Amino acid sequence: MKGISIIAISASLLCFVSCSQRAVEKEEEATFVVTSPIQTDTTIYKEYVCQIRSASHIELRSQEKGYLQSIFVDEGQFVNKGQLMFKLMPALYEAEVAKAKAELNFAEIEYSNTKGLADNNIVSPNELSMAKAKMDKAKAELDLAKAHLAFTEIRAPFSGIMDKFYTRLGSLVDEGELLTNLSDNSKMWVYFNVSEAEYLDYSRAVKDKKAQKVLLQMANNEMFEFPGVVETIEADFNNETGNIAFRATFPNPKRILRHGETGNILMPVKLDKAIIIPQKSTFDVLDKKYVYVVDKNNVLNARQITIAQEIPHLYVVAEGLNPDEKILAEGLGKVKNNEKIKYTFVPLEKELADIKNLHAE
Repeated sequence: MKGISIIAISASLLCFVSCSQRAVEKEEEATFVVTSPIQTDTTIYKEYVCQIRSASHIELRSQEKGYLQSIFVDEGQFVNKGQLMFKLMPALYEAEVAKAKAELNFAEIEYSNTKGLADNNIVSPNELSMAKAKMDKAKAELDLAKAHLAFTEIRAPFSGIMDKFYTRLGSLVDEGELLTNLSDNSKMWVYFNVSEAEYLDYSRAVKDKKAQKVLLQMANNEMFEFPGVVETIEADFNNETGNIAFRATFPNPKRILRHGETGNILMPVKLDKAIIIPQKSTFDVLDKKYVYVVDKNNVLNARQITIAQEIPHLYVVAEGLNPDEKILAEGLGKVKNNEKIKYTFVPLEKELADIKNLHAE
């Protein structure tokens, strides 16, 4: 009997301890975190999909017809201005130069003889003028033949990076045929489209015509290290999309950016006295956003809000909330509307620090 009593007492103690622990846990679970919005001047960044282009990107084409005799460069190679890149077989053009030289030599001799006769009044001045015209024509034809010969050598018009070859060694190249592309990537032009409303906001914000600085997020989500500036805006809106194209210029000294890449332009927008709340303190009902506002009696009231802008982990509230009100920060799925709660107030600055630390982990 004594053993049974000890067992019963032990069981009662275990039950009491267990129930006490559950009561403490329940009390802890029933205490929620509440915070208040902060109102501050801040800067957000609007994202625009962009196309990256070289400031100088051209097609290199043959100016003469002939067999591709030599290639002095390789695909993807950096070439300097004036560097020899391709050479066509020059034999035909060299023969034309030799022929033009001979014709010029004959015309010069003929002019010299005619001039001697004209000086002695044997021939008329008109015959001397004809001889002079023949000689000038022969000189022009020699210059033309030399130009054709020079065109058999294709040189880089500026320093840049080669594209792929569109023809191969030994191919018969026609006049005007594409050989390759050449890009000067030291400066990049980045194009992005802006809506009409955003264009009007931009025009009002940049009244002093000071260049607007922008950032570039590359395709791997990393930020390009050099900022750019908006330099030009197209003249007309696209009637189909309602957008207008902006062009920002970025320096590219390390040649990281290349013609044809894509990315996102981040344009800063200053907000005065913005009301900011954590994204995690909101919930959705259909397509509308809500928060739980805690009244003076610690009762939750669901309230619809309007979001002006989205920042990583944060919302900028346009309507529906005042900076001096309290909102439920966590545990939104554990409560319901008009429920009275116990809470611990945590300033939003502390909440923001916790969000950043969580994101870093």
